[in-house]
Amino acid sequence: MEIDTPDAGGPNWLTADEQRAWRIHLDVSRLIMYQMERDLQPFGLTNNDYEILVNLSEAEDHRLRMSDLAKSTLQSKSRLSHQITRMEAAGLVRRENCESDRRGLFAVLTEQGWSTMRQVAPRHVASVRAHFIDLISPEDLASYHRALLPVADHLRTERAH
Repeated sequence: MEIDTPDAGGPNWLTADEQRAWRIHLDVSRLIMYQMERDLQPFGLTNNDYEILVNLSEAEDHRLRMSDLAKSTLQSKSRLSHQITRMEAAGLVRRENCESDRRGLFAVLTEQGWSTMRQVAPRHVASVRAHFIDLISPEDLASYHRALLPVADHLRTERAH
């Protein structure tokens, strides 16, 4: 999608309400990611590590093609490869060759990775509740979801191009 900009009229500046909404979104996004990262530190994990562990723990046979994992975590293939190398050294995941595609690789959750996931997940959920879910009414959570769904859909479409 091409971004519309006024031809001769100058920028279409945000209104005070629009700017207030945008800035609180940025603040909350940064603050919640900081808090989640902080809560994962005692386990030696980063947000990226945890996201990879979640994706693998929810996948069939606890394995995903590296290309699919890169898409689902919004990482470049090279960034993901470095991340997986670090997680392999920690014993959380391993790489396996794809028999149907010699160029393809799978990321596979190890027993240690699965054990780590089972240990960390309850703490992570408690953190999400304490710092996000429990601070918003159920009605506002539903509204929040409805409000952000078209944004997420739009950005996923943009990313695919």
